[in-house]
Amino acid sequence: MQEERNLEKNIEKTDREHEHTLVIEGRNAVLEAFRSGRTIDKVFVLDGCQDGPVRTIVREAKKHGAILNFVGKERLGQLTQTGRHQGVIAYAAAYDYAEVEDMLRLAEERGEDPFLILLDGIEDPHNLGAIIRTANIAGAHGVIIPKRRAVGLTATVAKTSAGALNYTPVAKVTNLVKTMEELKEKGIWFVCADMDGESMYRLNLTGPIGLVIGSEGEGVSRLVKENCDFIAGIPMKGEITSLNASVAGGVLAYEIVRQRMR
Repeated sequence: MQEERNLEKNIEKTDREHEHTLVIEGRNAVLEAFRSGRTIDKVFVLDGCQDGPVRTIVREAKKHGAILNFVGKERLGQLTQTGRHQGVIAYAAAYDYAEVEDMLRLAEERGEDPFLILLDGIEDPHNLGAIIRTANIAGAHGVIIPKRRAVGLTATVAKTSAGALNYTPVAKVTNLVKTMEELKEKGIWFVCADMDGESMYRLNLTGPIGLVIGSEGEGVSRLVKENCDFIAGIPMKGEITSLNASVAGGVLAYEIVRQRMR
C-alpha cells in the first residue's frame, strides 16, 4: 500500500515538472504520435521485445529519424512517469497548446456546428486524458482548460488519451468565464453537467454548443454555472449519486452526438 502511495506521489510530482516536455508511454500512444506527424526525438524500447507493435514502432522511429535506445527493464523503470509504459517510452517535442480560434476554424472546415468541451478545474490527469479521448471519438472540435487550479498536458494525460491528444486541439485559457462570454458572442451556447439539473433527455443539445464539465470534487463553479444556458442532469437509478467527471462527460457528449444525428 505504501509503495502504491509513493508511486502516485512520484507520478504527480513528475507530471508537474514535465508539463511542457511531453513524455509518451505505451505502444498505442507512441505509435499514434508517429502517425500523427508529431516530432519524436528519442524512443526507448525494452531490449529483447520483438512483438508486432514494437517492431512497427522501431520501423517508424527509423523512418522518422528518431534516436532509438534499446534498454533494460530497470532503465525504463527510471524513465517512466506513469508506471505503465508497456516496454516503450518516447520523448516528443513540447506540446503546443491550440487557440480557441483553431477549434472554431476546424468546425468550419468540417462544415459542422462547433462542439467544444470546457473543463472547470479538472485536477486528475487520468480524467483529463479520458475526456480528450472521448472528445476525439465524439467528434468534438476541441477541449478548453483553465490555466489555474487544473492539470495541464502531462505524460499521464497523453497515456490515458490513447493517442487522441495528437488529434484533438486543447486550449489553455486564463479566464474560463470570459472565454465563454466571447464564445457566446459567436453564437455558441453552453450546457453544464450538474446532478440537480434538468434531465439531459428533455434538453435540446443541438446547434453550436459548449459542454462544461466540473471538477472531481466541487463540480462546476458558481460563476461558470451562472454563465451556462442550461444545466443538464444525468438520470441515475442506483444508490450512488454521482459519476466520475470523465464518465459524466462521456455520457453527455454522446447525448449531444445522438441529438445531432437525428
